[in-house]
Amino acid sequence: MVEQNANVAVDSASNHRPVVRLVKVHKRFGKLIVLNGVNLELRRGETTVIIGESGSGKSVLLNHIVRLLKPDSGEVYFHDQRIDDLPERELTVLRPRFGYLFQLSALFDSLSVAQNVAFPIVEHTKKGRKEVDEIVRRKLGMVGLDGLQDKWPAQLSGGQKKRVALARAIALDPEIVLYDEPTTGLDPPRADEINELILKLKRELGVTSVVVTHDMASARKVADRIVMLYGGEFIFDGTPESIDRSDDDRVRCFVEGRCAADVLQSLHEKGQT
Repeated sequence: MVEQNANVAVDSASNHRPVVRLVKVHKRFGKLIVLNGVNLELRRGETTVIIGESGSGKSVLLNHIVRLLKPDSGEVYFHDQRIDDLPERELTVLRPRFGYLFQLSALFDSLSVAQNVAFPIVEHTKKGRKEVDEIVRRKLGMVGLDGLQDKWPAQLSGGQKKRVALARAIALDPEIVLYDEPTTGLDPPRADEINELILKLKRELGVTSVVVTHDMASARKVADRIVMLYGGEFIFDGTPESIDRSDDDRVRCFVEGRCAADVLQSLHEKGQT
């Protein structure tokens, strides 16, 4: 049973306007059901963290938000515009309003740091070289890397690559920033630098953020709200404080870092399997 609303990660009492809405979204790959009619509202200015086991559909959900994937059925809205059925030419106009930090950074190895950050600006605007260079300098400054413009991705540490990718993600001043496993592969101090940047961008840019992560320390630090995917459905929707009080064995297993076998055994003993 879902805590709060069954299979609906929505707080209807909130006064925040939703930036993104997913309505009864289904997605399957072959016989594998990944999203089973999920509903989700992402509220303006909030950071929503999506947790769940590997393969639970977190990244698939993220890709539906930015319309890199289309649902098999259901609807996706950005503000009041339905986007799941938009033709590619209209999506090209819409996508600069989203920033996306990919799990492995996805920097272009053949481009310098400055060229990587400038890439979306050059692709989506007609700004001149001087203005582009100034935006690049400012965005790199926000992530603490101004001065590294002429470096190549191969010369950067893992944490620096993440920060360059984040500077690129915010180059066009998006309304919503999507983070796919932003701390994966980083040691705790570098991971916490990324957490601090997520908080900083929310504070200084007022962006709506969606963070997919396995890292509960990160989730607790950056989240206004945590939702958990399990079996293609949301089984938890609440605050970082309330997740520790969950009485759902599946949620507790994930939060406490126990193995799935523990959950199955517990559910079996309770007659829930």
